[in-house]
Amino acid sequence: MMNEIILQRLRDALLTRTSLDNPPDEVWKRSSALNTWGTNAIEGNTLTWKDVQKLLLEEQSIGNRPLRDVLETLQHGSTFRGLLQRKDQPITMKAVLELHESVFKGVKADAGRWRRVNVRIAGSAHTPPRMEKVVPEMEALLREYDSRDMEGEDVFSLGAWFHHEFESVHPFSDGNGRVGRLLLNLHFLKHNWPPVHVLPPDREVYVSAMEIGHSTDLVDLLSLLKVLIGRSILDLLDQVGAADDELKPLKKLASKGSYSAHYLSLRAGQGKLPAIKVAGDWRTSARSLRLYSEITGRN
Repeated sequence: MMNEIILQRLRDALLTRTSLDNPPDEVWKRSSALNTWGTNAIEGNTLTWKDVQKLLLEEQSIGNRPLRDVLETLQHGSTFRGLLQRKDQPITMKAVLELHESVFKGVKADAGRWRRVNVRIAGSAHTPPRMEKVVPEMEALLREYDSRDMEGEDVFSLGAWFHHEFESVHPFSDGNGRVGRLLLNLHFLKHNWPPVHVLPPDREVYVSAMEIGHSTDLVDLLSLLKVLIGRSILDLLDQVGAADDELKPLKKLASKGSYSAHYLSLRAGQGKLPAIKVAGDWRTSARSLRLYSEITGRN
């Protein structure tokens, strides 16, 4: 599992360059686009990353795509950007309904309403509670979240638990994954951590971690969240950071240090070295590599 001290030090570096209360508009728009593409794509939305960039960043129309997929993208992008205005407010039942309605208005007939049917989660052995239990279970979940948050529970552990419990309740007839990930990112933003992006290459490990959580524990999900936070910080620092925050191929960084590119690639793949895979090749920053060396050594 990734060393949390590395993540904290990277976050400290990020916060010296920009505030997560008011990040540069172009940076936040790009985060919104990336998050929107990933969260929709793993749920079957057909828009490509290029489509989403054109729609949300260039603000240009796209052709020959389902209207539903376009609406989901536009509305999720707007909802994600609006998380900054929600970060200083408590997470309430009303807020959860508003997030669902904001993403799915005009797309789903019951946007913004708790489910009134019993559901199953495709491919999962877990059975969500019956429809009449949704409201009391959501109320209990938010009460416990507030209590554990006030007691100062570790932000990653609390986030993993909160996300898994929300998806276990499955309070909407559809759209639970996207709303759950918005809530997860609202949790991180409330604690001054950047949002995580679950992208299509992450889908298998994400679904597996969620399923394992029903039968054993949340270690796999916790590990994944730390990896995703590391990627998010690296991506943001690459945009707003100093020269040693520029993302570079591992081969280039290895040529100037004591680690081989093969060793660094193994550690990146194991989720121990913060890194981002671009076109099949891992990239990280000089700062990230320096922190890894200082804090963990050749472990």
